[in-house]
Amino acid sequence: MASAAGEGSGDDVRTVDAVVVGAGTAGNYAAASFATEGYDVVVLERKSEDDAGHIACGDALKGASSFPEVIPRSYLESAITNDVVDHGRFEIPEHDTVLEIPVPGGLAVVDRWAYGKCIIEGAMDAGAEFSYDTVVQTVLQDDDGTVTGVRAVNDGDPITYRADIVVDAAGSMSILQDEVDFDGTTFDTNVSYDQFCSAYREIVEVPEEVPWKDALVFKPTERAAGYLWYFPRTGTEINAGLGFQMNEPPMKLIESLKRDLRNRPEFDGAVVKDKLGAALPTRRPYDSAVAPGFVAVGDAAGHVNPTTGGGIAGAAYAGSYAANTAIEAIEGGSVTEADLWGYNQNVMEHFGARYAALDVYNILSTAVDVDELMGLLASLPGEKLSEALYGGTTDFGWGLKARIAYRSLGYLGLILDCYRAKQLADELLAHYETYPTKPAGFESWQAERDRIMDEVYETTGAEPKY
Repeated sequence: MASAAGEGSGDDVRTVDAVVVGAGTAGNYAAASFATEGYDVVVLERKSEDDAGHIACGDALKGASSFPEVIPRSYLESAITNDVVDHGRFEIPEHDTVLEIPVPGGLAVVDRWAYGKCIIEGAMDAGAEFSYDTVVQTVLQDDDGTVTGVRAVNDGDPITYRADIVVDAAGSMSILQDEVDFDGTTFDTNVSYDQFCSAYREIVEVPEEVPWKDALVFKPTERAAGYLWYFPRTGTEINAGLGFQMNEPPMKLIESLKRDLRNRPEFDGAVVKDKLGAALPTRRPYDSAVAPGFVAVGDAAGHVNPTTGGGIAGAAYAGSYAANTAIEAIEGGSVTEADLWGYNQNVMEHFGARYAALDVYNILSTAVDVDELMGLLASLPGEKLSEALYGGTTDFGWGLKARIAYRSLGYLGLILDCYRAKQLADELLAHYETYPTKPAGFESWQAERDRIMDEVYETTGAEPKY
């Protein structure tokens, strides 16, 4: 539980304006935003300085052309290794089909470790301080529940940080959220492991350039709630990985990936350069990611596209939104939920509503037969799938509907389920666009959202996710 008491008697005690826990994308953009405005901010990172930025990731960067200016794109250029990718390549071997799906907006593949170093450099140049080899043990709260800092161990020595605001950028299922007492707050605690995806990836060097250097390659696993990916950092360096939804029976990730690699001739003679695993939140964004003196950002707040696992650009904006809102609150002399609420609104308006609508399709995928779903996907036009994946919804003209119906006569039941799911996704998106402007309207907004979700479960036959 959270500590209402002060720091330990032997602790080194530091007082700063803001503490950011975690040196990932969201944490660095938050820190840079604080520092740019002259605020004293420290980033606590559990890894060593050498290992900081080494994170399991697919390396695909959606929205590469539009990141918050607080860390200019010029800092990221050296980490972008492939900027010719412009579409997804969805392989459906059971139906001898390759579906080409356009990806709108800026797209690139990065060296994630190099990218991590670049954004750390950007935050440092903005004026942020970094403390590596630092593990947070608990969170400090006043008697009224306001978070006032953290207690940590730095390279074996206890240290306490007192701050006006604590930013949780500690990643999926953050330990900080186990330590804070959220009683009486709106902060989303409806979080469990089965809303997450378990993933594993390897960086593989191949002898000859792959023929799909300009594409992000996806391939279904034996279950609909999982997929393999092959993302080309360069023509010969490939990020190869797979993941599965954790409400499904466990997969042997490494074994499944190795088996597929062996069956792909372009990987003959390949050498593994790096391997890493992680969990990521393939769920809707937190309903509220604020509590008095506390905000959660990036993976720690579910800021990931639940259908693709992509979350770098959203995390960057979330970090900036959180810091900018917190600065206004600090300058106003109060860091209550109401003072920090604008951060929730910014997230929902920018990408949160769209991600929540996309989660309907993620839920649907857990309740359908994988072979049937793949057959239906093979009959659909790639540009319309692109609109659904990246726009949150899509419309089909009558002529196109007729052609699709002819090609997919064997999937009429599933088509009806998908159509009903789309209607509910649209309804959910419209409801998220009415996200309350202050905490007072939050409970009634949640109640209506939950009513829509009940219809989603009833329509899809899926087990409730939340």
